Amino acid sequence: MIKIQPQFAVFLDNRPGVLAKTCEALAAAGINILALSILDTVDHVIMRLVVDKPKEAEGVLTRLHATVQRRDVVFMDMPNAVGSLARIAGRLAEAGINLEYAYCTTPTSHSEGALVLRTNDLEATINALS
Repeated sequence: MIKIQPQFAVFLDNRPGVLAKTCEALAAAGINILALSILDTVDHVIMRLVVDKPKEAEGVLTRLHATVQRRDVVFMDMPNAVGSLARIAGRLAEAGINLEYAYCTTPTSHSEGALVLRTNDLEATINALS
């Protein structure tokens, strides 16, 4: 599976309990987090997440008075094998596509995981990787 999916960048205070409150609000609305990345700064964190119900999640996050940015990303399955990310990055480079950021995770017990890519051209990314 490879598709364009909305991702939210949520700017939160960097203090205990803020992440828990945010995740609890999403859970209470029946929203599942499919991918998550957190980058810390001095006073804030930037939480990037892909969810199963983007429209509902945007409402929940906005009601929490968080600053929320919505951007499209490529969300794809990838093999959990040595060199998989190198091959993907190589195909993007060959197509002249700049990778702005990526995050992924794969349980060691599974043969596939998920990869989130933000590039300068999402449609070309899908074409290069399909």
